[in-house]
Amino acid sequence: KSGFLHECKEKYSESLWKKFNFCFGCMPLAAIIENRIFCVHGGLSPELKDLSQLENISRPCEISDKGMLCDLLWSDPEDCSDGWADNHRGLGKTFGENQVEEFLKKHNFDLVVRSHQVTESGYKFFCGHKLVKIFSAPNLAGQFQNDGAILVVDKDLKCYFSVINSNFNQIN
Repeated sequence: KSGFLHECKEKYSESLWKKFNFCFGCMPLAAIIENRIFCVHGGLSPELKDLSQLENISRPCEISDKGMLCDLLWSDPEDCSDGWADNHRGLGKTFGENQVEEFLKKHNFDLVVRSHQVTESGYKFFCGHKLVKIFSAPNLAGQFQNDGAILVVDKDLKCYFSVINSNFNQIN
């Protein structure tokens, strides 16, 4: 077993997990940096037609196992995907480079930043440098030897990474 629920139950209590989930439920589903960078936990959604849809979501709210909110939290980019498909994780969608390019062009963004998918180096680019996966937890649940990373965006919108080495000894 792995995952956040399991770790909370093992080390603390299920009630702590419920409190975290309430806090997560109050957070915005996405952030936009200087009208150029779209940040989201999971990924894109075929149901997100206009960014005003995000502003109209009252938080906290229940997240169903289908639809735009679910997709924004749980969708994943797939190298071999040529469209929208059901995600093998059971929640959200998978999407390919075409969907990233269409989304960026439609909304005049330069970059999609998303998380929720462990990467060996803490970050990994997709679709050239048009989408980046960030994973900030090194050594996920003691089961992976992955680095973590933090994306830093400066005032000129230049992006760089602070990497948290899997040995926890230093931040680069």
